Amino acid sequence: MHPDPAPHPTVVERELELRLILSPEHGIPVQARLGYHTDDPYAVHLTFHVDSGHPVHWTFARDLLVEGVFRPSGHGDVRVWPSKAEGRGVVLVALSSPDGDALLEAPAPQVSAWLERTLRAVPPGTEGGRLGIDDGLAELLAR
Repeated sequence: MHPDPAPHPTVVERELELRLILSPEHGIPVQARLGYHTDDPYAVHLTFHVDSGHPVHWTFARDLLVEGVFRPSGHGDVRVWPSKAEGRGVVLVALSSPDGDALLEAPAPQVSAWLERTLRAVPPGTEGGRLGIDDGLAELLAR
């Protein structure tokens, strides 16, 4: 009898078009990818391309994005909040780094649908089990 191997990590990805907000009146379309890996269950990954030839990668807490769809969330380097643009629901993501700041606008329905897929893959509160933390410690962290 061989022990069961660890479950294969699942990747939940979505390509979408964001708007990079340059001023209150002006934004440019930016191709982006949202990524979630079940072997890193607390984090979401955002990759997008701006003028530099290199993609920009950001990683931040999934909880921050989940909350930010409904109400302002986060502080410091990553802030997320819901808004409206031309009558459509959007999610704004403000990123700050030593290399510069970016304000991105994402369509709320697409972000929400992708988040729902990540929450089905790893329901909230079960992330600790994905990391192989023993149950006692996971229970302690959940309190």
